[in-house]
Amino acid sequence: MTLSIRNLGAPLGTEVSGIDLSKPVALGDVETIEDVWRERLVVVFHGQKLSDPQPIAFSRNFGELDPPGPNPFGEPFNKEHPELNVISNVVENGKPIGNLGDGEAVWHADMTYVDVPPKAAMLHSLEVPPPEAGGNTYFANMFAAYETLPADLKKALGGKIAVHDASTNSAGMLRKGYKEVTDVRQTVGAHHPLVRTEPKTGRKALFLGRRPNAYIVGLEVSESEALLDALWAHATQPRFAMCHEWKVGDVLMWNNLSVLHRRDPFDPKTRRVMHRSQIKGNERIT
Repeated sequence: MTLSIRNLGAPLGTEVSGIDLSKPVALGDVETIEDVWRERLVVVFHGQKLSDPQPIAFSRNFGELDPPGPNPFGEPFNKEHPELNVISNVVENGKPIGNLGDGEAVWHADMTYVDVPPKAAMLHSLEVPPPEAGGNTYFANMFAAYETLPADLKKALGGKIAVHDASTNSAGMLRKGYKEVTDVRQTVGAHHPLVRTEPKTGRKALFLGRRPNAYIVGLEVSESEALLDALWAHATQPRFAMCHEWKVGDVLMWNNLSVLHRRDPFDPKTRRVMHRSQIKGNERIT
């Protein structure tokens, strides 16, 4: 099979076809996919029929796997393959089989509350709601967001460090072992610059993580809130984004350090089951 690459009509995103991810991938194809992932930030594969060991094996072509972050229930959803997280609204025997439910997942990057966040994530769709039921996923290009910042905002970012909250997930659920944040100056999580420099190219991107409970070190709370609100309003504009409408068998791989992503809510009477892997980072944000 020969790889075919088609850029999407958006500021990011590429479809790659002509590949079966259930089989070992040739080194040259791995390198091509990684190059596309660095340039276009989101790579989409359609029509993949995978058992859990296969997305794990494919993910390992790009680095060591990172275990899922803590969830509100304190134990892995996929006990046979704990490298994989389960994203689902399905409840079996009175217990959720996965994380995040059926509500909105707000704009965020994954696990930026750790000192070395994961560099990439992959999501494999096993069951999806019908298109009219919702559940689309959006990605926003943080290189484009930085490059188009108004001059006053770009100047205000100089040297600023933000705290990235570890207490809640992207659906706003409190993680096991954490307390609710009542004063953002006491937020627990990693400290990262608001601007990231891509090591290989020197390009700069906004690095925002997630909005709830974020705080810019050294500012009055009101000043921090105002600057963060302005940055988020700019970074999440539709002109920087793509929308993915899921089909069963889709696999998406995205650059976690260079995009934000979010999910629409969907009809709770429908089923949505996704298995997710993530690739360990090797970069402190600078």
